[in-house]
Amino acid sequence: MQTKIEAPAPEPLSLGQTAVAASGVGRTYRSRRKTVVALEGVDLDVRAGEVVAVVGPSGCGKSTLLELFAGLQTPDAGEIAGGGLEQCAFMPQRDLLLPWRDGLRNAALALECKGVRRAEARRAAAPLFERFGLAEFERSYPRELSGGMRQRVAFLRTLLAGRPVLLLDEPFAALDSITRASMQEWLADALTSEPRTVVLVTHDVEEALFLADRVAVMSPRPGRIVASLPVPFRRPRPRRDTVTSPAFAELKERALEALGQ
Repeated sequence: MQTKIEAPAPEPLSLGQTAVAASGVGRTYRSRRKTVVALEGVDLDVRAGEVVAVVGPSGCGKSTLLELFAGLQTPDAGEIAGGGLEQCAFMPQRDLLLPWRDGLRNAALALECKGVRRAEARRAAAPLFERFGLAEFERSYPRELSGGMRQRVAFLRTLLAGRPVLLLDEPFAALDSITRASMQEWLADALTSEPRTVVLVTHDVEEALFLADRVAVMSPRPGRIVASLPVPFRRPRPRRDTVTSPAFAELKERALEALGQ
């Protein structure tokens, strides 16, 4: 008789301990035609249990920074601490669901990649579908799911990787504004029931302030951290009350000012 496999729990990090950090990080892309300095002198320390949002103009190196944390790229200068795919689970902008797999098997893929048998991986993934509002869609294929549902399945796959740090690269960028707001609330609730350290890249200042404990603002390319704004609202936050409050409006104005808008 085989032991039932539960969704893997990440190795705990002590609160206040550095989860991932960039110190003086630079990244330059070189080709035969041109040289592009994407990042220069980036310093960012993300503590265990924090949700840190990184905002900045298009092309400032936000996604590059996330890929450096994930170990998918190597910095040309400075150091990355605590990163790599043994520590971090990376969710790219596109959901990348496999069209020939249903929702349950797409989510379970993270466990299969760790050597868990297919049937056992599906049994471990199934309880999360009900917990995160996807009950009855386990057998639906990606083409049968809405954009928000596809993103939920992609997030569950990222969660099932069992890493203590989640790297989320503009996960809701392709959604319409109504679905996006709903998904932001969903993610806030999901991180309450399944706490993780999170680095979230977004170009949406309101999204960053609603979801994060701290917002790091980047300059235009070459990207640098030009401001770090603590968000003084306890998570999870009621969306309507939070985003319409004077304190939120003031914080948003400070973030936009740091962005040069």
